[in-house]
Amino acid sequence: MPELPEVEVVKRSLINKTQNLIVKAVKINDGRLRYKINRNKIKKIIGLKFKKISRRSKYLLFFFNKDIVMLVHLGMTGKFFFVNRKNKKYKTSFYYEIDEEKDNKHDRVIFDLSNNQKLIYNDIRKFGFIKFINRLDLDQNIHLKHLGPEPLSTKFNIGYFKNYIKGKERTIKDLLMDQKFISGLGNIYVNEILFFSGVRPAKKIKKLTNFEIQKIIEFSKKIISKAIALGGSSIKNFSSSSGKKGSFQQHFSVYGKKDENCSKVKCEGKIKKIAIANRASFFCNKCQK
Repeated sequence: MPELPEVEVVKRSLINKTQNLIVKAVKINDGRLRYKINRNKIKKIIGLKFKKISRRSKYLLFFFNKDIVMLVHLGMTGKFFFVNRKNKKYKTSFYYEIDEEKDNKHDRVIFDLSNNQKLIYNDIRKFGFIKFINRLDLDQNIHLKHLGPEPLSTKFNIGYFKNYIKGKERTIKDLLMDQKFISGLGNIYVNEILFFSGVRPAKKIKKLTNFEIQKIIEFSKKIISKAIALGGSSIKNFSSSSGKKGSFQQHFSVYGKKDENCSKVKCEGKIKKIAIANRASFFCNKCQK
């Protein structure tokens, strides 16, 4: 599932490709996503220009003139392809590959753009969605208004953390997955953050020390920044068939590494796997306490 870094790279890639392009037509091959696409609303962007693309948590926001905003969530398997005037297809992030034979049947929405270019929304499992809202209503949008601060925000600090957890009985893994507490983190990056912080995912938040809290904040910022940098630095390589460049997945230290040796120097632990709230959690049985 695309998490904050992957969605940030999508945003940066699309800004480079779609800035000031005009939507000439929209073709809906299958509008039955998580929420059914409103055909009347999507038609209103025909003739409008991409003014700006931004991101909030795992959501993409496409700003058009006339105060129309297209809100997109990629769900589990959503992705954007961009096709240039020479009919060359580009991927827009590092978490998937281009496979023409398989991709075409999952192209849900095709936006025909100026200069004979296209933006394609592709989604195998259809858990993503596309909605249209008025720019003035963004702050009250049901998907956005309850989101917590992002990992890289200055608001995500020890004061905020300690105040939020007062009186709560939860595990640290559950807390970090809660978008109302911190927005944008998902299962993969939470596992990595807790590994480098030396904290077990099942540890109760009331037992966290100030040192552990500070480590969690520190590594949340470091790991998310690194993932964005690794993907963002290779946007020009996204058409590569190998897909090797810019992939943070090559740098996982704990996620998906059940029964492997801990990668930390002098640690003799093994990576274990448990389930917390039906999500896979990986941790070292020695250096995470």
